[in-house]
Formats: sequence, structure tokens, C-alpha cells
Amino acid sequence: MQSSQNGAPAASVEDDPQALADRVGEAMLARDAASRMLGMQVEAMAPGYARVSMPVRDDMVNGHQTCHGGLIFSLADSAFAFACNSGNQNTVGAACNVDYLRPAFIGDVLTAEAEQRSRSGRTGVYDVTVRNQNDETVVLFRGRSHQVRGEVLEVMAADA
Repeated sequence: MQSSQNGAPAASVEDDPQALADRVGEAMLARDAASRMLGMQVEAMAPGYARVSMPVRDDMVNGHQTCHGGLIFSLADSAFAFACNSGNQNTVGAACNVDYLRPAFIGDVLTAEAEQRSRSGRTGVYDVTVRNQNDETVVLFRGRSHQVRGEVLEVMAADA
């Protein structure tokens, strides 16, 4: 077991929700080839919260020369996944609703901010707002999660 700077035993990751959320985010991104392929970066994690960004590249636009709605959805869905798994319980999406409010263009940097609104038993509700670099809201997404068996990480007491 590691010690803190004052000589007391360091808190385990299990006892530190922020440290756990950070480790979950790192592990999930490492295993998430789709999010990495789209250039997503996890900017912040906290219990029930995630902020994920994605640049809009020229290979992401549709016939209207705007970012394909499915790719913006993917960003919102990834932020939702990071937020609802932040407590290290395997959680999947059960349903969602998305509202497209404005287009995104090549060169935009989109940021999805996911926040837990409710969690009870094995279900949760999360709101995700996707904004561009000008802080203009592009998409509003509401997702409902369902906890399944297992953990994202295997947290060992000796790993603290």
C-alpha cells in the first residue's frame, strides 16, 4: 500500500470517486476504437460527469457540407457512456432522444458535456449538451442508462 505525503496510508481508488472516474475514463478510451478513430478526447471526468471533444474533419461532412448528424450523435453518445460508467459499474444505453439545433462545419471543435440527472437502482438519466468552439449549442441529447453486470475496471486494494 502506498502512503500519502504525510505518511498516512493513501486512500484507495475505491475510496476516491474522482480518482476512480479518472481511471475509468482512461481505461474506456483505451478500449474505445470508434471514439479514438473520430478524434475524440476525454477532457474531464467526474462522478456522473464527462466532457469529451471532437474536431470536425473534412471526412466528417455530408452532402450539405455540414458535419454528419450521426457523427455528432456519436460524440454525444460517447460522452454519455463515459459519464454513466464513471462509477466503475458497467452501464449501457437503454434509450435516448436527440435534438439537432444548428449545424457544425469543417474546422469546428465540438465539445459534449454529459451530466447525470438521476440514478436510481440500475437506471439513470443523463443530459448531454454539444457545443461548438463559440459556445453555441449544436445538439441536446438525453440518454437513459441501464447498469449491467461487472465493472469497467478491476480495482484491487493493493493498487491504491
